[in-house]
Amino acid sequence: MRVLVTGAAGSIGRVLAPGLVDRGHEVVGLDRVPAPDGFDGSWHVVDAADPDAVAAVFAEERIDAVVHLAGYPGEGSLPESLTSHVVTTAALLDAMVEHDVRRFVYASSNHAVGRTPRTDLLTTSTRPRPDTFYGVGKVAAEAVMSLYADRYGLDVVACRIGSFLPEPETFRQLSTWLSHDDCVRMVEASLTTPAPGFAVLYGVSANTRGWWDLDAGRALGYDPQDDAEEFADRIARREADEAEAAHVGGPFATEEFYRPALDRS
Repeated sequence: MRVLVTGAAGSIGRVLAPGLVDRGHEVVGLDRVPAPDGFDGSWHVVDAADPDAVAAVFAEERIDAVVHLAGYPGEGSLPESLTSHVVTTAALLDAMVEHDVRRFVYASSNHAVGRTPRTDLLTTSTRPRPDTFYGVGKVAAEAVMSLYADRYGLDVVACRIGSFLPEPETFRQLSTWLSHDDCVRMVEASLTTPAPGFAVLYGVSANTRGWWDLDAGRALGYDPQDDAEEFADRIARREADEAEAAHVGGPFATEEFYRPALDRS
C-alpha cells in the first residue's frame, strides 16, 4: 500500500514511517519541514491547511491511503485549533474524494473525551467531552470524517491516542501509554481492516491499569502487545497525580488550560 503520511517529520511520524516501510508499505511524506535524515521516499514540504497545495500532491502522486498526523500538538486559540485539526482534515478528505482514495486514518486524541470523569472503563460510545480547544479540534475533525464516510462512502478510522512515548513517565501514563511498536500495529490495522466505515478506537497499549476499552480497536484488528506496567517501579509518585487522574484528559482538564476562545491581543 502506498500511504501518504502527513506530519511525517513529527514525533509519531518519525516512528510510524519506517514502521510501515518495515511492514511492506511505501510511504509518501508530507510536512511543513524537510524530510528527516534517513527518509528516502517521496517527500512534500506542504502546509496541510492549504487545500491547493494538498490537491497538487494528490495530482502528482499515486496514493492508496492517508494517515493524517499533522497538527499542532498543544493548546492554542479556538481558530488556531480549528485550522490545525479541522481545516487540514477537510483539505485531505476533499483531495481523497477527487482522486478516489478510500482509506483515511486520523491521529485523534484522548482529549476529545478529556473532560470525562475517571470512573468506569471508557468505551468509544461515550459522548465527546473535549477538555481544551485542542480537544474541540479533534472532535470537530472526527465529525468531518463521519460526514465524508456517510456522504462519499470513505473508510475512516479515528485513533484517539493516549500518551505516545518511548516509555511512561508519570503515574497517569501507566494507564494512557501507547508504545512505539503498538502505534505501528494500530495504524497498520486501521489501514488494512476491511470496510470499517466510520470507526473510532482508543490508541493505547494493553496497559494493566488502562482506562479505556480496547474492544473497538481489537474489532478492527489492533492487538496491542505492550504494557506500561513494565515501567511502574521506575515512576515516583507526584503531588499532581491525584488531579491528573480525576479526568481522562489529565492535566489538560485542569484550570491551567482555561482561557478565552479568541485571542483579542
